Amino acid sequence: MVVYEVNLAVEADAADAYAAWLGPHVEAILRLDGFVSAAWFAVEPDAGPGGDGYVRWCVQYRLRDRAALQAYLDGPAAAFRAEGQERFGGRFEATRRVLLLREAFGER
Repeated sequence: MVVYEVNLAVEADAADAYAAWLGPHVEAILRLDGFVSAAWFAVEPDAGPGGDGYVRWCVQYRLRDRAALQAYLDGPAAAFRAEGQERFGGRFEATRRVLLLREAFGER
């Protein structure tokens, strides 16, 4: 199993519109071959005074294997990213990372 993680920082005043777009966006990605499931997490703000004006989310996609992720990255990923930029360009930042399962413990 592979986890493809997308961390988002969305300007607070664009967060509702982005959230309305993000759910269907995740569902569309899940229809691609090799994607197994996804989870959308709210990231708690760091402790400290004030906020920075961003809402932070993390979306973790679970894929069958690394080859499925590579097929996504080599193919439809650019179009999916472009859609977000067209709608919300400059209103969010996204970082990504790939997690390769080393060992699982106690999942039920």
